[in-house]
Amino acid sequence: MFQKWKLCISWMFAAVTCFLFCLYQNNQVVGVGSGSTIVYAVNRLAERVREEKLNIVCVPTSFQARQLILQHGLTLSDLDRHPELDVAIDGADEVDSDLTLIKGGGGCLTQEKIVAGCAKHFIVIADFRKDSKALGQQWKKGVPIEVIPMAYFPISRMIAKRFGGVANLRMAVSKAGPVVTDNSNFILDWKFERGQNWKEVNTEIKMIPGVVDTGLFVGMAERAYFGMEDGSVQVRDPPVN
Repeated sequence: MFQKWKLCISWMFAAVTCFLFCLYQNNQVVGVGSGSTIVYAVNRLAERVREEKLNIVCVPTSFQARQLILQHGLTLSDLDRHPELDVAIDGADEVDSDLTLIKGGGGCLTQEKIVAGCAKHFIVIADFRKDSKALGQQWKKGVPIEVIPMAYFPISRMIAKRFGGVANLRMAVSKAGPVVTDNSNFILDWKFERGQNWKEVNTEIKMIPGVVDTGLFVGMAERAYFGMEDGSVQVRDPPVN
């Protein structure tokens, strides 16, 4: 229990630091990500909005994010009304040394990627367990891939044949059958066997008919904040080429 409490503190610390950096001015449109870490970030955002009377508009990446925005009394919008965001904040399942991300453990990868792609700045907040030198070191559940339901089986075979490993259909825990995304699609979890050129792999997988998108976020994150076990924060920027 104490260890879990320490982890929660580290997540909150990272979220607070992230928002102090990102919300540097009023009248911003913010993309709100999904997952456990984002809960703390939205709490902090709501506090700042109330205390400083900020005018902040929030665009969610999932049903969960939408509910968080409404529960905290924040202004809810969408990409129809705000197609360009000032900043998007989200978590990650794993972050490598190049700031390449694996996302989608919670099943929201496509909407998360769309919102991140519409933002001028995409910032990641995570706890220290998500920090890796190479993808696959910490996150062992594979790369999530959202697919059209009728195509899941041939896609899983194509991915295994082309790239190795195995791509399994993600099954639900509290319902019979597979996990269904907010877009009414299925998710394959591709457990890869070796290091990859993630930019090339991401592009090639997305070209397979029936693939909606992948949980690989390549060249998208501008900065990552890691909440450390001792309560400090580690900041990482992309390497300079």
